[in-house]
Amino acid sequence: MFYIIGLGLCDEKDITVRGLEMSFRRPHQMAAVKGCSRVYLEAYTSILMVQRERLEEFYGKQLIIADRDTVELESDEILRDADKEDVALLVVGDPFGATTHPDILLRARSLRVPTQVIHNASILNAVGCCGLQLYNFGQTVSLVFFTETWKPDSFYDRIKENVDLGMHTLVLLDIKVKEQSDENLARGRKIYEPPRYMTIPQAVTQLVEIESLRQDNILSPSNTLVIAVSRVGGGDKHERIVSGTLSELNGHPPEAFGEPLHSLVIVGKRVHPLEIEYAQEFAIDEENWRRVAETVYGCALD
Repeated sequence: MFYIIGLGLCDEKDITVRGLEMSFRRPHQMAAVKGCSRVYLEAYTSILMVQRERLEEFYGKQLIIADRDTVELESDEILRDADKEDVALLVVGDPFGATTHPDILLRARSLRVPTQVIHNASILNAVGCCGLQLYNFGQTVSLVFFTETWKPDSFYDRIKENVDLGMHTLVLLDIKVKEQSDENLARGRKIYEPPRYMTIPQAVTQLVEIESLRQDNILSPSNTLVIAVSRVGGGDKHERIVSGTLSELNGHPPEAFGEPLHSLVIVGKRVHPLEIEYAQEFAIDEENWRRVAETVYGCALD
């Protein structure tokens, strides 16, 4: 059996009981459940708030790190003998929170390997912590790091579609793990850059830059309400939520947004007064938050 198991968002204890029992209990702890012969930890679409060693200690299993090349180019190695023994791939959040994971499930099916998916919380549902109602969200978009010569803006069209419908937009910020520089890639050298995680200030700067080029007025710095979230699921010790306009977030101290991973929500025009009131608690400037909601978004507040 090949398992893909969601780990949730925070630490080693976020795994579900089902996920733990299926793949990590030692035989003497639960004789009815066979432990997996190999357990891989996918380590490039997201990160937990603890190191691998914490996971291994809690789960009682040695974890094999699976980077992008392993998952996308060497899936046959992950699936090796999975038709005869149990193998697990652990992913941060929910197994279907990234486009990569359905691909390896399809590969398993083509090899006639039985599969099972064990779900967990992800940013796609936990983002409700900011006070916005999940059924008011439109398409989720990803925002990648710009370079001097590459500034893709297709995300802008998706945001515009959401804006036209009055829907909120969840913007997932880029993660660079085990990436090569252009020079090392061209020379075939397996030398990797340090990990990078896009921050809220970087994201806001890029959004405003594309707005200045496209000029559709969907991301007006002073009139667009946004909510920044970081380390969602980490509790009071780790989780941060900051709301305001794009310009307010751009001028806010970077440390106020907390440690990565960061995500950004662009508030849609169909926002409900209760959503505004809930997110007001996290506002940089509560008075301006309410003013923009009333005058720009047409939200009727008491």
